[in-house]
Amino acid sequence: MTGWLVAATALLAAGFGPVVWGVSTGPLERRVVAQNFGTSVVCLVMLLLAQAYSRPSYVDLALVLAVLGPAGTLVYARLLAEDLDDRPPHANLLTAVAAVATGAVVVAACVATGPGRAMVKLLLIGVLLVAGNVIASRALAGGFPAFPSGGGAAK
Repeated sequence: MTGWLVAATALLAAGFGPVVWGVSTGPLERRVVAQNFGTSVVCLVMLLLAQAYSRPSYVDLALVLAVLGPAGTLVYARLLAEDLDDRPPHANLLTAVAAVATGAVVVAACVATGPGRAMVKLLLIGVLLVAGNVIASRALAGGFPAFPSGGGAAK
């Protein structure tokens, strides 16, 4: 068993168990946040498995998931906006955990891959995961805070 498989198993055990519990139980707020976090966990596991089994096609699956996962959360945020207005979920801790885990996995995979197109694809996946998680978390929490308008702009 390689270190990549150990890391994938550890991430799957540490991340996916709570995700399944969060999606299957509790209030709507927790379910949507768990779904958002689950896409990040699965994407990172796919990146680790791609390195473990030397399968570049797994990286392509991770890229698709990095694009569609946060988009799915934004769809849920839009469709469930009225139900989430009463108690908007705050996922600041999970967003930070996902960003740190993404950085660790992507940097390790980039070091193992070496320079080239594969490294660019890994970096793109990392940027999409972090940005998608931040945007989806903010959308679930009610959006970004309003910036004060300056310079006498009309309201």
